Amino acid sequence: MFTYETADQKEVRRFRIAQFNGRMATVKAGEATVTGFVRSVLEQESSMPPRWTITIIPNAQRDEPKPLRPSPRTRPFAEDYF
Repeated sequence: MFTYETADQKEVRRFRIAQFNGRMATVKAGEATVTGFVRSVLEQESSMPPRWTITIIPNAQRDEPKPLRPSPRTRPFAEDYF
């Protein structure tokens, strides 16, 4: 899990919408870029200005897709008679 803290209300709104709709969100923190599903958006009530902690479950990197086996090469039926 990846935890991200922010005070930007527009960014928090984007994460809440992504969480509600079940979509993935992307966060760029420093040099790291994390893409995944938003698990929680929690407000820290004791801080001023308001801050939020966002928890993201990162997507696992997928392996390269294996090439499909080639289909058998068959001749069309009409070629057998010509």
